[in-house]
Amino acid sequence: MAMLNLFEVLLFAVAAGLVGSMTGLGGAVVVTPLLVFFGVPIKYAIAASMVCIIATSSGSASSYVRDGLSNVRAAFFLEIFTAVGAIVGAVITSFLSPTLLYFFFAAFLMTSFAAVRRRQSAAEEPVKQDAWAKSLQLSGSYFDRPTGKQIRYELHRPFWAAPGMFVAGLAAGMLGIGAGAFKVSIHEVILGMPSKVSTATSNFIIGMTALAGASVYFSSGLLYLNLAAPLAIGTTAGAFAGSRVLRNLRNETVRTLFLVVLAVVIVEMLYKGLTSL
Repeated sequence: MAMLNLFEVLLFAVAAGLVGSMTGLGGAVVVTPLLVFFGVPIKYAIAASMVCIIATSSGSASSYVRDGLSNVRAAFFLEIFTAVGAIVGAVITSFLSPTLLYFFFAAFLMTSFAAVRRRQSAAEEPVKQDAWAKSLQLSGSYFDRPTGKQIRYELHRPFWAAPGMFVAGLAAGMLGIGAGAFKVSIHEVILGMPSKVSTATSNFIIGMTALAGASVYFSSGLLYLNLAAPLAIGTTAGAFAGSRVLRNLRNETVRTLFLVVLAVVIVEMLYKGLTSL
């Protein structure tokens, strides 16, 4: 395994945690490609990234919950499906070739990019809460600092979101990315969450999803703690900073940042996959 300078690891881990927290992607979307770039085998990079996901989520989720941005009831409902998917995905990864993992990584993020791009270009319409969402009490509100208003919202189609969240958990376990990109897409496109709530709720969910997947990597011997520990420290620091920046951003800015980060990571992982053939 490639040897990495501790300072360099901490530096890019802070940056990854900052970006991951602000976009709801989770810092691992940035960490995994960077580790691969520095020569870490992708399966070890994925395993270490799972620990970063837990740290990033812990660093930002508590702040988002305190500020009322996270929809906790929706998060607990959706987490049932992502946790199961993460365990299944982590088991699958141990049998896949590294080259396939590069392409799966890029392909999965492409689906997320397309879904959010469609959501961004569509006019946002008020969501009418259905019977299932009402029984689960999935409505909520948050204070929007840029506008100075209390924003109330309702969600719908929670059981339509369930299969997608299982797929998100599957991808999280396989790729060590938290699948925040896909989760944000499901939150906005299917449930009808506002972008800030979607990002905050994604941060809440990804930590629990990662914990389920990380347990599999630990038992299989792929979790290299000497690498994972400094990454966890750096991403935690970045996540705290990112959670404070997000409060002052407009929804349009959050979406744009989300799409830019996705595009860069997709290109990098496709390149890595093609050169490893």
